Amino acid sequence: MGFYQLLPELFVLTMACVILLVDLYYPQKKLLLTYSLTQMTLVISAFISFWLLNTPVFIGFTGNFVRDNLSSFLEILIALVTFITFVFSRDYILSRGNMARGEYYILGLFSVLGMMVLVSAHSLLTIYLGLELMSLPLYAMVAMKREDRNASEAAIKYFVMGALASGMLLYGVSLIYGVTGALDLHVIAQSILISANQSYTVLVLGLIFIVIGSLFKLGGAPFHMWVPDVYQGAPTSVTIFVSAAPKLAAFAMTLRLLAEMLPALYTQWQPLLIVVAILSMGIGNLLAIAQSSIKRMLAYSGISHIGYMTLGILTGTLAGYSAALFYIVAYVFMTLAGFSMLVLLSRQGFECENLEDLRGLNNRSPWLAFMMLLVMFSMAGLPPLVGFFAKLAVFEAVIAVHLVWLAVLAIVFAIIGLYYYLRVVKIMYFDAPTSHELISWQLDMRLVISFNSLALLLFGIFPSALLTLCHNVFL
Repeated sequence: MGFYQLLPELFVLTMACVILLVDLYYPQKKLLLTYSLTQMTLVISAFISFWLLNTPVFIGFTGNFVRDNLSSFLEILIALVTFITFVFSRDYILSRGNMARGEYYILGLFSVLGMMVLVSAHSLLTIYLGLELMSLPLYAMVAMKREDRNASEAAIKYFVMGALASGMLLYGVSLIYGVTGALDLHVIAQSILISANQSYTVLVLGLIFIVIGSLFKLGGAPFHMWVPDVYQGAPTSVTIFVSAAPKLAAFAMTLRLLAEMLPALYTQWQPLLIVVAILSMGIGNLLAIAQSSIKRMLAYSGISHIGYMTLGILTGTLAGYSAALFYIVAYVFMTLAGFSMLVLLSRQGFECENLEDLRGLNNRSPWLAFMMLLVMFSMAGLPPLVGFFAKLAVFEAVIAVHLVWLAVLAIVFAIIGLYYYLRVVKIMYFDAPTSHELISWQLDMRLVISFNSLALLLFGIFPSALLTLCHNVFL
């Protein structure tokens, strides 16, 4: 009776298999059919998830699957973010003959399926299944430039570190299962309330390994080592995908494991997350200053943003969780716009990877320079952009649980981060351009990048709509 609750996942799985066969038997020079079917799949799955939004919470299939507002909302966002990613990736892939073309969309769809399973997981088994289904296609996508040594090196690092993190998560899960004898998150939460005193040491050990595995997927310090190398080594079209949609799924996994499964151990995982938040904000902001590669700069920036998002989770309150959700949504669309800009500025034989490649962008395309300015100001947390209200929301949540010192420290790191964001703006507007070549871009790309960047301003001027939505997700 609950199969219709699985419609988004079943539809994406079916269409991914169909598109795989279509791409195999009907090879197209410009991949129009593969691309169109992939985008259609994402749009329809988003509409199905939207239809399931605000329906009563459903937990079925022996407790392995949950359909609630959080899962439906994140599935809509994952489909939307992936849709935007594929819009910018189309011309980038076609102009590079050394990249697997149709495979990019097919692997992307299977990874999206893993993300959807992960955000709807209600047992340790489905969490691990979704995590691996999400991660394995990403490893292959990073290595898509077959003759590029940097891409191959990044893929190997990502695979090895990902396998290590998955092993640690699985070990932590096995310890929790050994104590409780259950896989269902709610059953585990109830069992821990009963047996916490008898098995306290084992539970804390399992918690530590679970936190390590979760933070690796989020890219938080000190488990961030893979992020700069993968972002820089992967093709830019893959970097967009890796940096955006998987963060939403990893956020859901972290929230379900800590807030739903281990609320009884809150006093143990809060100090861990405080350390992670401080390290992520510090390492991310300080090391970003020294980068000459804009991809590495955005990678370290992403690490710092994960630290700010963690501030919301460590509060252990509904306000904190909704603030963390608001922050991760804002971050995903900020980083999506930032890396999309790099794809636009890249062309056959040239990759926009260094800060110097943005010199004088205002002279070449004032509109693109303005869009990038909005992205940088939003990441820096300047009003009236959405990044300011995202930081404000997590700071308020932290202060509400009497961690004022942590909020002050986060503000200090945010001020430090202003330097490298404003440096990008200075390079675009005040440095002489190194090239006067016109930037050619399709109409759909022009519309999407404008919509994405202007949305950062719109939700900054009117933040209450998104804040209310993120709050209602947890009700």
